[in-house]
Amino acid sequence: MHVADNRRVKAKFQTTIHLLFPPRCVACGHMVESDFGLCADCWAQTAFIGAVVCDVCGRPVTADTGEIRVVCDDCLCDPPPWRQGRSAFLYEAAGRQIVLAFKHGDRTEIARPAGRWLFNAAQSLLSKVDVIAPVPLHRFRFLQRRFNQASLLAERLASEAGGAFCPDLLLRTKGFGSLEGLNRSERARKLKGAIEANPKRASVMTGANVLLVDDVLTSGATLRAATEACLTANAKEVSIVTLARVAKPA
Repeated sequence: MHVADNRRVKAKFQTTIHLLFPPRCVACGHMVESDFGLCADCWAQTAFIGAVVCDVCGRPVTADTGEIRVVCDDCLCDPPPWRQGRSAFLYEAAGRQIVLAFKHGDRTEIARPAGRWLFNAAQSLLSKVDVIAPVPLHRFRFLQRRFNQASLLAERLASEAGGAFCPDLLLRTKGFGSLEGLNRSERARKLKGAIEANPKRASVMTGANVLLVDDVLTSGATLRAATEACLTANAKEVSIVTLARVAKPA
């Protein structure tokens, strides 16, 4: 069969699939023009983060035009251990709906558009990244959920960026249970020593610029613990990117 014939067969197949299963908005389920997209209403209700952000935590900020590196007051007063951070959108309205559907609704297909959103958010970080890795999930939580949402995001981001992906760079050895409802200090106590570098990946970690990926940045306690585990295992530098973040850390 010629290449042109193959293309025609593929096009007919895709048309048939779309007739049987029309593309739907990944947030609300309404029909849209293309696969893995947002409808106009959900797009308008998703607070994608613009260019002017704190270079450390990725929070949207107001800055003078001439500033070379913008750092918010919180990061100046209590700097996190990572070097730079970004997020795709705020954890509110349709953005919150997307994250909850992905994380708790078994909507793993959301990882595909999310990978593009993460790539757009993290572009300024990617040029010096050696390895992309997820924040780890405790094995009991993995058995409950059957997937690590951070790992799916990291894998899609690595695919979009053409970068190296290491799903088990870090291990979560304790601290099983939800962090919801805990304040920042309680989260930090629960996570103390809970995340460790995987000794089998020591050669990958040593001297590497690591980009850690997670679904939501809330207080930053989980990403702090993961970053400290990387630095303890001799990573050169760590940056972070999340699909969503709260407007202001709790």
